[in-house]
Amino acid sequence: MPRLVMKFGGTSVATVDRIRNVALHVAREIEAGYDVAVVVSAMSGKTNELVAWVKDANPLYDEAEYDAVVASGELVTAGLLATALQKNGIKARSWQGWQIPIETSDAHGSARIEAIDPKNLDAGFARGEVAVIAGFQGIHAETGRVTTLGRGGSDTSAVAIAAAIGAERCDIYTDVDGVYTTDPRVVQKARRMERVTFEEMLEMASLGAKVLQVRSVELAMVHRVPTTVRSSFDPPDNARTGTLICDEDDIVEQQIITGIAFSKDEAQITLRRVKDSPGVAAAIFGPLADANINVDMIIQTVSGDQSTTDMTFTVPSADYDRARTILDAQSSVIEFAQIEGATDVVKVSAIGVGMRSHAGVAAKAFRALAQKGINIRAITTSEIKFSVLIDAAYTELAVRTLHSLYGLDQA
Repeated sequence: MPRLVMKFGGTSVATVDRIRNVALHVAREIEAGYDVAVVVSAMSGKTNELVAWVKDANPLYDEAEYDAVVASGELVTAGLLATALQKNGIKARSWQGWQIPIETSDAHGSARIEAIDPKNLDAGFARGEVAVIAGFQGIHAETGRVTTLGRGGSDTSAVAIAAAIGAERCDIYTDVDGVYTTDPRVVQKARRMERVTFEEMLEMASLGAKVLQVRSVELAMVHRVPTTVRSSFDPPDNARTGTLICDEDDIVEQQIITGIAFSKDEAQITLRRVKDSPGVAAAIFGPLADANINVDMIIQTVSGDQSTTDMTFTVPSADYDRARTILDAQSSVIEFAQIEGATDVVKVSAIGVGMRSHAGVAAKAFRALAQKGINIRAITTSEIKFSVLIDAAYTELAVRTLHSLYGLDQA
């Protein structure tokens, strides 16, 4: 029988009533002829509660014990869903990450999946069981300790399991009915897309779209696992198909620009009159990298006499103060005259594989933004996207302008 992985997020399993609703979605797929594995998150709000308990018990907590506590939220959900399925006459059992096993690195709180042995799941399918798997967790083989994969890790668990068992596809159920051309709360004319490529979804996820975790999209792309985003709040007997994330070859008609994403989690730092000499960039960005601070946009402007340069770059807003402290400590090495910064900035991005074969796509956007009086602080580009850094006050105007400019308003 073909295999299917279904993943349900925290809002989809927030109450026992919603878990019963999930059981009906699972029953529909079983009736369609699938062997089903279900990956579940903790009930909405439970992980935050568990994290708060750990910090209350000891602010300087041991990371392995932290994982032992926070991984328990998914265990509760898995057991409850297995129980609900059994009540409906469906054979089911719950699985903890270590029981499968899902083997990971030992980076507690942000572990990466290294291997999944599917033989236990295979045996369960042979018995006619639905496998209900606690997402977000695994085990480090050498230490035998439970690990967690970081926020949104259940998405990653689901895609990795789909790849391991050779599933036909992986369905990610959430509180939205698919991937939209932009945030519908900002642009009322935003449309749900029927299909989007792995590459586009990866860019969208990394540039501000919150529908899927970035690592889950990376896994889906590497293993070529067709993945859909669907709503668990659709009636189980009349559920919409959602948005399919797939290979570019599986999309017949491709627009130049597929979607507009934006991220408010940005801060800008500018170093003025930095001495222009070999090794300066390493002196600036090396210590930031050592502190695990991601640098995104980088602009360097050399003075007329080529003796000094201005260096502008962006970091996550949560790391802004830490980044400035590190750079101040390096001032004698970097030899900059002044450090400036801003946290009231937003990165707006346009994504589309059609950019590969069309010239002037970004220039068109720059003209449109200029006509709206929106100043661009920084620009980055890649083969299938471009991003601009602008003042936060112009976020909605910029998103709406670009959404209309590339014809995404049209039904």
